Amino acid sequence: MSSGTESNMHTTAGRLADLERRVDEAVHAGSARAVQKQHARGKKTARERIEMLLDPGSFVELDELARHRSTNFGLDRTRPYGDGVVTGYGTVDGRQICVFAQDFTVFGGSLGEVFGEKIVKVMDLAMKIGCPVVGINDSGGARIQEGVVSLGLYGEIFFRNVRASGVIPQISLVMGPCAGGAVYSPAVTDFTVMVDQTSHMFITGPDVIKTVTGEDVGMEELGGARTHNSRSGNAHYLAGDEDDAIDYVKALLAYLPANNLDEPPVLDTPAELAVTDADRELDTLIPDSANQPYDIHRVIEHVLDDGEFLEVQPLYAQNIVVGFGRVEGAPVGVVANQPMHFAGCLDIGASEKAARFVRTCDAFNIPVLTFVDVPGFLPGTDQEWDGIIRRGAKLIYAYAEATVPKVTVITRKAYGGAYDVMGSKHLGADLNFAWPTAQIAVMGAQGAVNILYRAELAGADDPATARAERIREYEDTLANPYVAAERGYVDAVIAPAETRSQIVRALRVLRTKRETLPAKKHGNIPL
Repeated sequence: MSSGTESNMHTTAGRLADLERRVDEAVHAGSARAVQKQHARGKKTARERIEMLLDPGSFVELDELARHRSTNFGLDRTRPYGDGVVTGYGTVDGRQICVFAQDFTVFGGSLGEVFGEKIVKVMDLAMKIGCPVVGINDSGGARIQEGVVSLGLYGEIFFRNVRASGVIPQISLVMGPCAGGAVYSPAVTDFTVMVDQTSHMFITGPDVIKTVTGEDVGMEELGGARTHNSRSGNAHYLAGDEDDAIDYVKALLAYLPANNLDEPPVLDTPAELAVTDADRELDTLIPDSANQPYDIHRVIEHVLDDGEFLEVQPLYAQNIVVGFGRVEGAPVGVVANQPMHFAGCLDIGASEKAARFVRTCDAFNIPVLTFVDVPGFLPGTDQEWDGIIRRGAKLIYAYAEATVPKVTVITRKAYGGAYDVMGSKHLGADLNFAWPTAQIAVMGAQGAVNILYRAELAGADDPATARAERIREYEDTLANPYVAAERGYVDAVIAPAETRSQIVRALRVLRTKRETLPAKKHGNIPL
């Protein structure tokens, strides 16, 4: 084709050549130097990330040729196609999703009017067709040159995040900076994944904090991936690199339905109900001493198909474990006290972590399995003053509100109010089981004996012997699963080896469960 034909816009060939040129400009909107700097930081470009996430050849781009309309501060001299964000739809493992990826190589990924409109448009599409939306964040923040319109578009995005909440799964990948008001979009989504050393989220940066408060803090300590995964709880997974982050998102999507009216994806893997040698390993898991810990992951892995468990927030509030797995091919959400940390006590972090997870499962029709070994709520002035009463109540609210199938297994301790909170029959659990090692009581034997027999022990000739006898009496009388079983608070006391088969049967019978909440605009969860 001659150059004359290419430049002749009055011919079909010329127009096709012009389209090809424009598309090429859009694909290479970031300069070679900007791309090189991105790679030098260990980061991929927006298009490379989308290519990693989606099935090969499935991506359909939207608004590829959109450009900003601003003339402020010389912006009219630079109008790259795409405006710094790549949006569209495609498939992950053959299932439809919508996606947007902020492009740090164009305007530093800053959000302007057209940039924001593109994100809003793809989010609206996801809501219309009922599919998950994955947002890849790598942005310097609002585009200052475009003024208040940037703030307006942030608000439009937040509005859609909230409208989509509980309707379609929303997953945020933070793969670079995400600062200022922009952080509230990932905060409202269902899951946030960050990459170690290259992801940062904060409302105000280190320089502003230094100026206002005098505190000297680095970006990584203030808002790095490790901080948000282990301290603030704002993130749900700490990825070692971008490949790891993408793999985790793909794994998450495999457990989630397309939307709240759909069922989660089920694999055809019927369960064998006969007790196996592997099942019998649970019979020796619980130590004879109630004060000796064990790893609750062992219980979880024995119950789930192939022992596969995708943990959520594994570094935060480690006294409780939450995550996804499958039972007989169907996704389940798991909530479990972890005796290896704080003896499995509930505290503020654990309560909020579990409450959010239970509500996520309930929103997307995923049954909840609860494994209980909880001696109570963590004592301390910091817990009381920081609001354990209100914030711990969120877990009560989440369990009581959930209408999905709920199955609970008490493995050892279930003391006091924490027994009620952890998926008890009284909060609407459908089927509750207990192991013979379960101790369901108002409190542990040591504390109970101190209260009940204080005077007697003080006057005893041999206080140690008398105390041991009273503890044994209390354990035989109250600290066991049988009083609760007599009351119907647990439906069966089962051998640990039978746990998987009982859960399989329970979930089978609960497949047709139908439960509706009273008509209301919305509840008033104790925020």
